Amino acid sequence: MTDWLALEDAVTLPTYAKPPVALVRGEGTRVWDADGREYLDVYGGHCVALLGHCPPRVVEAVRRQAGRLLFYSNAVYSPVRAEAAAALVALAPDALGRVFWCNSGTEANETALKLARATTGRSRVVAFAGGFHGRTLGSLAATWGEKYHAPYASVLPETTWVPFGWEGAVEEALVGEDVAAVILEPIQSMSGITEAPPRFYQALREICDRTGTVLIFDEVQTGVGRTGAFLYGEHVGVTPDLVTLAKSLGAGVPVGAVLVSDAIAETVRPGDQGTTFGGGMLAMAAVRATLAQLVEDDLMTRAAALFERLAAGFRATGGVVEVRGRGGLVGVTLDRPAPPVRDALREAGVLVGGSGRADTLRLMPPLTMTDAEVDDFLERFAAVLA
Repeated sequence: MTDWLALEDAVTLPTYAKPPVALVRGEGTRVWDADGREYLDVYGGHCVALLGHCPPRVVEAVRRQAGRLLFYSNAVYSPVRAEAAAALVALAPDALGRVFWCNSGTEANETALKLARATTGRSRVVAFAGGFHGRTLGSLAATWGEKYHAPYASVLPETTWVPFGWEGAVEEALVGEDVAAVILEPIQSMSGITEAPPRFYQALREICDRTGTVLIFDEVQTGVGRTGAFLYGEHVGVTPDLVTLAKSLGAGVPVGAVLVSDAIAETVRPGDQGTTFGGGMLAMAAVRATLAQLVEDDLMTRAAALFERLAAGFRATGGVVEVRGRGGLVGVTLDRPAPPVRDALREAGVLVGGSGRADTLRLMPPLTMTDAEVDDFLERFAAVLA
């Protein structure tokens, strides 16, 4: 395995600090490394493997599409793209009736911010301390953290930062009528799975309506049924003007999307937006199959049961201080630093993630994880903490 690690380090730019594991195969909740070692994956490739690894229905859809037409840009019509868009819109609130396809979460957020500025004729954005929206320049400007901004500060668009969960600060930030958009993760993932009270989201909707500001929910991690509803806004009775999606949307195939309100869609003309690979046939086949399985297997109901089983097990485990989140998006705060626990779990054959909080682990299990697999994970987790 060492040769693979050295080769990748030698020929690619560094991104994350990677563990010494080279993964070569996945099936369901399991992955295997180049040495043949098996891991229980409760991280899901960073919140991507909504249906587990290599879900047969998605694999077959992609294989079938690959034999027909690998790609043509959305300069032409495509039946598989039309069907994927119709399936996505059917699961969204009625007011979000149009889709823009792209390739990633940061692209989706870039597009949403552009649409907000074009629609309102304003430039400033309000974002929240602790939020993460991507690393391309527009979305990076709305991502919290000096470590992300420092090399690019001179070229980042203007952003006003407010505390997450405090609607009074948002009200103050919108004075002056120059704010194009308020953007937020409804559950802040990198910050340790942090959620605000329902009234906060409802107040944001009221404030944005009153001031003519576009409300953007970044549901790159919370969307596609992962929290037990197709979109988080359903939990709190709020429909944003724009919703961004990626991660779970293709169950492993790269794809992003923006759900666009009818009012904003009416302002967009041909040529205002564009993408070469967004809406490509392979990705659309994956989206169509992912959404079909999500609905037919009632996985949004399963998401709630999955969280409850995990939370009950964590609360019965010594060393766990708090459990947060919904469905397959779980934060576990410990009475000790989290990174050594994450590393020990990997040695025990379990993959989990860290967070921006030194004491908190993040879990993004597939909604297809069985009760037996949950119990297996909880046993290994308890053994590591002990």
